[in-house]
Amino acid sequence: MSDASAPSPLPAPPWLRILRHPGVRLLLLGFLLFYTLGFSNHFMAAQEGSPLAALAVAVGMVALGLAIYAGFVRWVEGRQVTELALSPAARELGLGLAVGTALYTSCVLVLMVLGIYRIEGLNPLSFLLPAVAMALSSGFLEELLFRGALFRIVEEWAGSWVALVVSSFVFGFLHLVNPEATVTGALFSSIEAGLLLAAAYMVTRRLWLGIGFHVSWNYTQSAVFSGIVSGGEAAPGLIRDTIEGPALLTGGSFGIEASLTAFVFCTAVGIVLLRMAMRRGHVVPPSWKR
Repeated sequence: MSDASAPSPLPAPPWLRILRHPGVRLLLLGFLLFYTLGFSNHFMAAQEGSPLAALAVAVGMVALGLAIYAGFVRWVEGRQVTELALSPAARELGLGLAVGTALYTSCVLVLMVLGIYRIEGLNPLSFLLPAVAMALSSGFLEELLFRGALFRIVEEWAGSWVALVVSSFVFGFLHLVNPEATVTGALFSSIEAGLLLAAAYMVTRRLWLGIGFHVSWNYTQSAVFSGIVSGGEAAPGLIRDTIEGPALLTGGSFGIEASLTAFVFCTAVGIVLLRMAMRRGHVVPPSWKR
């Protein structure tokens, strides 16, 4: 039996109700995370040529981003940070790292079979180190921004399908700021990566799986196969390679993310995850239908 004498919870003050409006939360949290990502990229660029210093910067900025996100959710939204729950973190992050690596490696293997990607030799193992900072920073901070803030808050108001379209479009086309980006690459990233990463969040309702996908794809692409990451500047990795073929298969200046192979593999996995999310009842209807 409930205690009728128990006091009712006090209503939130007006300023907090304003802060908790979805549009206000999206602007505030998005602003904080966007600038954390920007500062991370700036500080890492300043440490070019010193991979350990760049790694220290990346780890520090990732920790700051996680603290900003968790603090905002806890103190502004007034709830537990379930999307960063620690108990499933190792399992889901590990699975994401494995699948992301397998996805990129599969794309390269197809190009090798077609004679488009050729291995010319190997660089020293030290070439595996510089890309760690980039992969950690982009994987963690972009997932906090695009899935943790943008997708989640838009979904809360407009439902999963609108959130999927909006977050995918913004994620893909913001890559156009990269020096060698192309519209085709941005469009492919919107569909293949936007779907894959949003579906990873939907199926688990946590960010760890998508973070694993994101970190391992970027790292494998750059550190192992010397690939161009999302239209960025090319940097040598472990494998010295030669890539010659049509842009539809190589991705051109944007990298393999703009290729037909990546589009097919990543979109297929995204669809599988999306169907799993639907079967689990994880698709959220718009607020006006709830």
